[in-house]
Amino acid sequence: MEKALDRKIKLIWDFRGPSAASIAQHYQKHLEEFIVIEELKFDITGVEHFSPAHSTTFLVVAEFELKEVRDILKPHRGEIYVDKH
Repeated sequence: MEKALDRKIKLIWDFRGPSAASIAQHYQKHLEEFIVIEELKFDITGVEHFSPAHSTTFLVVAEFELKEVRDILKPHRGEIYVDKH
């Protein structure tokens, strides 16, 4: 079992409308830059498309980084990240 501060947290930004997919992909590039600048523990980002008018971008952070990153980037929501392997 992971210790609380070792958990991975998935921060999520929702984009809606006809340009949702392209905006989500563009925002992912900014998140990748942020990872490098802030020297975050993980370099996990992604884009998910739910419909032509709803896409999300996500960034995975270590729980100890959560408050600082959340305050800077203001994600719409978050959840515990589970590795898919």
